[in-house]
Amino acid sequence: MTLIKSISGIRGTIGGTINEGLTPIDTVKFASAYGSWLKLQHPNQRLKVVIGRDARPSGQMVSDLVCATLTGLGIDIVNLNLSTTPTVEVAVPMENAHGGIILTASHNPKQWNALKLLNEKGEFISAKEGADLLEIAESGNFQFAEVDDLGTLTNDDSYLDKHIQAVLNLPLVDKEAITNANFHVVVDAVNSTGGIYVPALLEALGVKTITKLYCEPTGQFPHNPEPLPEHLTDLSEKIKEVNAHIGFTVDPDVDRLAMVCEDGSMFGEEYTLVAVADYVLSHTPGATVSNLSSTRALRDVTESKGQKYSASAVGEVNVVSLMKETNAVIGGEGNGGVIYPELHYGRDALVGIALFLSHLAHQKKSASALRDSYPRYIISKNKIQLTPEINVDQLLTKMAEKYKDEEVDTTDGVKIYIDKEWVHLRKSNTEPIIRIYSESHSSEAANSLAERIKQDIKTFI
Repeated sequence: MTLIKSISGIRGTIGGTINEGLTPIDTVKFASAYGSWLKLQHPNQRLKVVIGRDARPSGQMVSDLVCATLTGLGIDIVNLNLSTTPTVEVAVPMENAHGGIILTASHNPKQWNALKLLNEKGEFISAKEGADLLEIAESGNFQFAEVDDLGTLTNDDSYLDKHIQAVLNLPLVDKEAITNANFHVVVDAVNSTGGIYVPALLEALGVKTITKLYCEPTGQFPHNPEPLPEHLTDLSEKIKEVNAHIGFTVDPDVDRLAMVCEDGSMFGEEYTLVAVADYVLSHTPGATVSNLSSTRALRDVTESKGQKYSASAVGEVNVVSLMKETNAVIGGEGNGGVIYPELHYGRDALVGIALFLSHLAHQKKSASALRDSYPRYIISKNKIQLTPEINVDQLLTKMAEKYKDEEVDTTDGVKIYIDKEWVHLRKSNTEPIIRIYSESHSSEAANSLAERIKQDIKTFI
């Protein structure tokens, strides 16, 4: 059993013993800590929190525990029930709530669940706030409400429509063009809440032909729910079988979007953001942001339009922070995460779908032809095992010094740009390894660059 307590939330496998899995006791403990932390942020106020969950089997149990705990603290709950991460993020400011909790373990298998924690803006809490919350959890210093001050629980199923309407209201979402394109779309929602939200969005956008694959929100994932090429063979085959124009797949909480082309080939999870950014920049010039481990193609597309690209440390909260700092018009992560601040500062597959279909309709070309119009890069992911006594930070400093004549970024580990290639070195926080991400024009070149860097590291060791 596993329980991971981090600044971004509480994630664990269901069952087991206390402090070793996400047991009911642990769920209550961390919900209590979150509610207590909110009280410190908003003293002497009647608090409101939005709750939503994905479809995994433990979701109802965890939701019941969290809602009961927060009402026990005197906090009012707006429960969206089956929902998505971006929907909860949108709902928090719409409700004038003080925070939100999404109950989802994202792309993890069904035995996992998690409490993802939001502030009053509907954005993930910061590293400092997360650390403070964990201190409260360990102290157990919770003050529950007396009987006349208990919180209330309101179920609200209106946010499916509200979120979709907010997407439709975006100036760059061209419903008329999408309707006229007469797209046939296949959706693989891994039997989670995307099976409710994505078809509803497509219908609202005017897509007349929708083929559903694994769209029953049972939480019984038919394949590994992370939207990687090796998990999308059924989607690829279905697209070819029904002669569809495009296939969309989302992870269980609908904040990551991957696409499969009309010929069954992968559009490329890294290229979800690239394509959407191309469309956004064509209409609203401005800065872009992705994390240091994302493809260079976004930088190329951004700079080709005379705009500025910036890279953040890995992690959605870091991407959002840099987007605000640079006033970026679009940003996200290479894992299919599109962040469009015109609506909200969170990864949102629904926004990604609407903007991508608008782009595809305007381009009047196939999905594969659109993909092939972008600079083509391949990322290779490797690691090098180290012994515990090796000073990883010192190693990374030596690597930065060795390549000082190249463009070097030390925001998060060490990233080295060599012509159109790059390599990103990051130390693991949980084991003595260095993760080595490299990108080049082919998998062979990317792997060769990774091997070259490995040899450099071994020389220093």
